[in-house]
Amino acid sequence: MKIKKYIYAACLGGILLGNSSCSDWLKVNMEDSIMENSLYSNTKGYMIALNGLYLELNRLYIPSLTMGEIDVMAQYYNVTENIDHRYKIYAGYKYSDGAFESFNNNIWTKAFEIIANTNVLLEHCNENGAAISEEYYPIVKGEALALRAMLHFDLLRLYGPVFNDQTASTLTMPYQMSSSKEVQPLLPAGEVLEKIIKDLEEAVTLLKSDPIITEGVMNKIPEDDGLGSYDLSYRQIRMNYYAAQLLRARAYMWKGDKQTAGRIAKEEILAPITTEELEVFPWCTEGAYIANGKQDYIFSSEVFFALYNTNRSQQYSSLFAKELSTSSRLTFVGNTLEGGDSKTGTFYDDTNDWRKKMWDLVEPTEEEKKAAAEAGREAEPTLYFNKYKDFDREAVTDGSETYRYMIPLMRLSEVYLIAAECTTDPSEAVEYLNEIRRHRSCIDLGEGISKDDAITYEFAREVIGEGQLFFYYKRLGKTEIISGFSPTDPFTMQQGYYTWPLPKAEIDKRGSNAN
Repeated sequence: MKIKKYIYAACLGGILLGNSSCSDWLKVNMEDSIMENSLYSNTKGYMIALNGLYLELNRLYIPSLTMGEIDVMAQYYNVTENIDHRYKIYAGYKYSDGAFESFNNNIWTKAFEIIANTNVLLEHCNENGAAISEEYYPIVKGEALALRAMLHFDLLRLYGPVFNDQTASTLTMPYQMSSSKEVQPLLPAGEVLEKIIKDLEEAVTLLKSDPIITEGVMNKIPEDDGLGSYDLSYRQIRMNYYAAQLLRARAYMWKGDKQTAGRIAKEEILAPITTEELEVFPWCTEGAYIANGKQDYIFSSEVFFALYNTNRSQQYSSLFAKELSTSSRLTFVGNTLEGGDSKTGTFYDDTNDWRKKMWDLVEPTEEEKKAAAEAGREAEPTLYFNKYKDFDREAVTDGSETYRYMIPLMRLSEVYLIAAECTTDPSEAVEYLNEIRRHRSCIDLGEGISKDDAITYEFAREVIGEGQLFFYYKRLGKTEIISGFSPTDPFTMQQGYYTWPLPKAEIDKRGSNAN
């Protein structure tokens, strides 16, 4: 596909890096000033550096902070202590387990590694801005600032407390604003959040020159004239202006400032993205959803920001595919698509819901039948999820199907859900929810519904495999959440489950100094 060139061209073709890949150069000791200064000597070098950051985000977020462990911790799936599932330590919040400690350290270390490299880029933007063209400067710096904010925000959402006025003073994590290797002090959660918001405010100001505002997402190559024609295209897989605005809304929601979050959602995002001249993020059409052999199950036209991963099908095969055993597959509880004894029957309130149609049944394998017989029971079908399934072999493609490799981190429906949660008008809230439902082939909700429950279920249905539901529950401090192992009863969520402990390696590095 042509899109592959966009992501990798700077890395594969950059003569500054010789035979090195983007991953290699990110590991270069940046004390090598000759290498670093050469890289940042022109606009092309800045783009190589920025593209390298996007590549490294894949290693942090996929699958752990999207479709994997973090979604297991949101209790989407039938993973319990009674089932010998490979992810049971995450479903059980076994933070003292050695496997979790290793996982935890990898997440923390990788996130701050990317933050450090982002800061290198930002330092060069600040100190040597003349080396980058006037057109590219605000885009590059704006994207980098928003990425730095996003990384810190997700770390805050993992390691920080359930946020409120009382916990805002809790020492939580550092906010790394330079490439220095010195250990930075742990800051109160409230101060970290303010720094995130400050970075995002600056980012959206810079990104007002983002071409997405006037030309849309531009999922095409403007002209075939080499590397330069790719740099400002495919805005859905860049930290674009609207993605940065949605991050701002998320941050203000975390802070508890629903007035500001609601204003951003309605005035800074929803109002400008659909005008007579331009519809930036149109709702997915039925034609795209049911496209023969290449169904757009991620509703890609609605995605604000996604990672681009050519190994997406391998991730699907390792987590969801029907060929996996029930001790490896992430699946809903139940053996039918309908009825109160299956989560697909209770999780989705409309049988026509497009999102429900991403689930299917698989018959038990011979091995499973044999094991069931030995246990004195009958093997039953189980459910498997198709959201990230690859195209069928016979599917006709033309190279424009960007969504084949996209893993969404932000989407249009979240903006509507924020607007619904923030409004004080119950009728307005229902209308925002119904706008989503109409584009999922669902009937409208009536008046008198529980606003909180309706928002929770719509959010949960929208973001499976995208790593956001755990954070939604944590923001609200929910003590009961939708269960993964019961189709009807809620899961009791202890508040301590919401906060990951600092990695032991990080604590040891800090020694007896608490901050």
